[in-house]
Amino acid sequence: MLSHGGGDPGAVYRERQEKDDTLKLTLSVGEILEKNGINVVYTRVDDVYQTPFEKARIANESGADYFISFHRNSSPEANKYQGVEVLVYDKSGIKYEMAENILGAMGEIGFREIGVKERPGLVVLRRTKMPALLVEAGFLNADEDNILFDEKFDEMAEGIAGAILGTLTGETIEDPLYYRVQTGIFRKKENADRMLYQLTDQGFPSYILRENDIYKVQTGAFQQIGNAVDMEQRLRDAGYSTIIVTR
Repeated sequence: MLSHGGGDPGAVYRERQEKDDTLKLTLSVGEILEKNGINVVYTRVDDVYQTPFEKARIANESGADYFISFHRNSSPEANKYQGVEVLVYDKSGIKYEMAENILGAMGEIGFREIGVKERPGLVVLRRTKMPALLVEAGFLNADEDNILFDEKFDEMAEGIAGAILGTLTGETIEDPLYYRVQTGIFRKKENADRMLYQLTDQGFPSYILRENDIYKVQTGAFQQIGNAVDMEQRLRDAGYSTIIVTR
């Protein structure tokens, strides 16, 4: 799902329009998720306008398990504020966990983390039947955020996709069965963080799964074993020792 479109450009700063940035980000994140076996439904894939009510209706009729809306923030005065935030109806359940993971992933590439905030009045959070998030991917009228958005765009898309995949450990990874490629098991989180940073820097949609006091670094979430095998080969070609797991 994404925001604005058509005659509604969203925030505007110089030659930049929110609707263009959010479309680019949504399609990039969606492509990574699709390559990892996730079925992605978009409310729009081109420059058309839909009301928030229409977006919620499309999501509900699609039967989607999650709803994620991408936006970019703006302030009355340019270059006064910077940072990313994720909005949720309330701070409960898997949507809150996913919001925290996305926020952390964007913080890793240099964005200031404003936080996860409750916004129960937003239509796309209130009227959707599934867990819903609204991601504010930096301030459109902040030059510092725009530099990060442009120069680290691929890392941002990979990080967001990895955060989404990493959250799907207890909800959708179990039923149906998903295959993931594991590259390391660590007792110290800093060692897992080091490997995660290295993987995401190389473009792999990776995440950390904590089980008791063990930190597992994994990549992808595939319904087809063949796709997991392909990812395993890519990781091995990059020099990693791997194993395909289902948990």
